[in-house]
This record gives sequence, C-alpha cells and structure tokens, in this order.
Amino acid sequence: VPMGVLTCVKYLMFIFNVLVFAGGTCLAGMGVWVAMDPAGFQDIVAARAVLSAGAWLLLAVGIALSLLGFLGCCGALRRSRPLLLL
Repeated sequence: VPMGVLTCVKYLMFIFNVLVFAGGTCLAGMGVWVAMDPAGFQDIVAARAVLSAGAWLLLAVGIALSLLGFLGCCGALRRSRPLLLL
C-alpha cells in the first residue's frame, strides 16, 4: 500500500474521531443543560421522571462518545491498533 494512502486514511480516521468527540461533547452538554437548568427544562423534567432519566442517559452517552472519540484521535495519530479497536 503506498505511503500516501496510509497518510490519507490516518487523517480521515482522525477527522472522523474528532467529529465523534464533538458530537459526544454536544450530547453531554445538552444532558447537563436538561438535567441542571432550573428555569428552562427543570419544570418539564420534574413533572415526568422519564425525561429526568433521559437527561442522565443523554449525559452518560455523551461522555462515553467523547471518551471514545478522544481515544480514537490518539489512536489514529499514533497508529495504535488497540486504541482504535477500543
């Protein structure tokens, strides 16, 4: 495989993982906002326990995606197979 192709794949994988990291960070931010905002969503969330659980689930999924995206970025830059497989 030519070296240029491997470099292109490396940076494409890095960009994809940056997008996953950014999406996870946005989800985590939305989860924190929905769970903690006393003026906005708190009235709706307090009325329905399912929405409160959904806010915490959104936060957990966001943190997990951020972690996976960060590890993927590190794995892509270092060409570390275990980090990419994680």
